[in-house]
Amino acid sequence: MKRSTLLQIAKHLSRHRKIDAIERVGDTIIKIVFDRGHRYYFDMKRGDAVIFMTERYQKARHYQAPFDIVLSRRFHNAKIEKIEVPEGNRILRIHTISGSRYKAQRTILQLEFTGRNTNAIILDEDEIILEALRHIDAGTSYREIQPGVKLLPLEPRNFKESEPLKIENIESYLHDLYRKRESQRLEQLKLRKIAVVEKKLKKLQEILDGLESEERLLRKSEKYQLEAGLLLSHLHTMQNYQKEVKVTDYENKVLTIVLPSEARTPAEAANLLFRRAKKLKQKAKHTYIERENLEAKITFLARLKKMIEAAKSVDEAELYLPKQPKQQKKRAKEESNIETFFCEGYKISLGKNEKGNIALLKSARKSDIWMHLKDLPSTHVIIRSDKQKVPESVIAFGAKLCVGFSNVAEGSYLVDYTQRRNVKMKHGANVEYVAYQTVTAEKP
Repeated sequence: MKRSTLLQIAKHLSRHRKIDAIERVGDTIIKIVFDRGHRYYFDMKRGDAVIFMTERYQKARHYQAPFDIVLSRRFHNAKIEKIEVPEGNRILRIHTISGSRYKAQRTILQLEFTGRNTNAIILDEDEIILEALRHIDAGTSYREIQPGVKLLPLEPRNFKESEPLKIENIESYLHDLYRKRESQRLEQLKLRKIAVVEKKLKKLQEILDGLESEERLLRKSEKYQLEAGLLLSHLHTMQNYQKEVKVTDYENKVLTIVLPSEARTPAEAANLLFRRAKKLKQKAKHTYIERENLEAKITFLARLKKMIEAAKSVDEAELYLPKQPKQQKKRAKEESNIETFFCEGYKISLGKNEKGNIALLKSARKSDIWMHLKDLPSTHVIIRSDKQKVPESVIAFGAKLCVGFSNVAEGSYLVDYTQRRNVKMKHGANVEYVAYQTVTAEKP
């Protein structure tokens, strides 16, 4: 962000007298609600820091790090004394005072738009660091950023701007800035996520195409079974260490049987052929199960790809195919029939198939929210409530998942939802439910 732009924004923000609320809504994004409900977002991303405005921004999750606790404690309902941009720097300093008149606390929120060193630092009136978005050790930089350390000022620089942008309407500019950035980020994010999905689809399709057909495996099994039976019925005509024998089958046809090379006697050869027949029969059965699982995964990923393509915002696209920590990846392998998403800190799970739907119904808590298409077969969705009231925005996203991952055509659908305590399992994933509410969701 250019210094001239920051100066104009600081002048605009100076008309506010109070901070009503403040919180982190993204890993690097701080939301400040000034008086009269004016919301500003400060994205302190390294190398790409920016200030923007938008009517609605979906909170990624609940943040409770020491930085967030100090941020809320020091600036919630705090009065603004002044807002400034120090000479020779791209730094926005918001000076506040909070508490009673007898025990007032002066605090400074220092937002540094300094490229790769971008940071948000909370200071007391003596410039002692209370907390920071990013901590920096003394061994890493001359300017140590740790709680309890006095913050060293940045050396002033001479910023040369050929044609400083004159902003007529700050709020319109910040809204436009958000829309342009979000549009670019959305397209880039979609491309990245779709590439990941397509890579997984290609790998699964190759495995599926490489599976031997169940019919062929069963035919081989029947052939070995027949040959083993014929060998046993003709043992008296054979000698040890023969490589092949000719026998008459049950239809009086002459059949040549090649004996297993490791067999020393005809009887041993018959046993080996019986074992081969049994293994192939089991393999055919397992191949059917594996094929079914692979097809279910491919169907799920194809639907996920459509959901990503139809995403209308970065927030929504981020919810699909989120990065998982190692512990979650291990758990994901164990729960291959269930997919999990997170929206505003709420865990939302859906069944990829009937097994996943049954597992969800059995593991859900009584107070969790259960969702299903009205009067149609569909995936089951469970929103973990932790005995809290689930926001309407989370319910809407759950309904969107329910419709998006169900085997239905494009269009608008009704989705019923109720607490798990009101759902009774019958046969398999079939249920009866009462005391439900209904929302509408679109199939992309």
